[in-house]
Amino acid sequence: MKIKKLVLGILGLALFMTLTACGSSSNENLQEKIEKKDKLVVAMSPDYAPFEFKALVDGKDTVVGADVQLAQAIADELGVKLEISSMSFDNVLSSLQTGKADMAISGLSPTEARKKVYDFSDPYYEDENAILVKASDVDKYTSIDSLSGAKVAVQKGTVEEDLAKKQLENANIISLTSMGEAINELKSGQVQAVDLEKPVAEGYLDQNPDLALASFALKTGDGDAKAVAMPKDSGELVDTVNKVIKKLKDEGKYQQFISDAAKLTGSSSDE
Repeated sequence: MKIKKLVLGILGLALFMTLTACGSSSNENLQEKIEKKDKLVVAMSPDYAPFEFKALVDGKDTVVGADVQLAQAIADELGVKLEISSMSFDNVLSSLQTGKADMAISGLSPTEARKKVYDFSDPYYEDENAILVKASDVDKYTSIDSLSGAKVAVQKGTVEEDLAKKQLENANIISLTSMGEAINELKSGQVQAVDLEKPVAEGYLDQNPDLALASFALKTGDGDAKAVAMPKDSGELVDTVNKVIKKLKDEGKYQQFISDAAKLTGSSSDE
């Protein structure tokens, strides 16, 4: 009986160690899995020009933008096809946990809270904040204090939402699902300002001459930046993505991606 219990105990311990090892290394070979299926699936919320948005390309509704070009560069490095999986921003990160996407590239900032759940690449773009208002109100809203009591729209789940809640304490922060919705609310007078990233703001200005950049912006923290998100313990894949990002930054190509995307904003389409 004692020998039987000992054998069962050893088998149980071996099974536990095997399951633990499998659990801790489930994503270590993610790059091999991507290469084997010959496809890289990237989650994006295509409503954030010039990073990712929809535009008419050769008459077809297509997801384009600087982050799309970054994703393509990563797919090229892996030698696989690229598939963009479009979804709302608040589902982009969770798609990594459910296995619906291999990585997320959607203007994501690697906050401390997010880094506990996901792996992040090195930064590929440093954040710049901006406030959009109606052109007719640009002289009315000239400081953070001037937004006291005003309604300020932000996109739900973004770093800008956190910045607005912390720095615009006397404003009414309205969190919306998409940036396009926030812009429409501003144009219709439902909100008085929109807090967003500067390149995104500039993209909307090209299409909306009735809007303007406020003369002030919110403060971003040191190190606030955009990075590629991957499932926890992605191992080799993180190194590969960092290699691509370094090359693009050294050659100034990501900034060129933003310039290229800006030329397409005039043909952007709503979802």
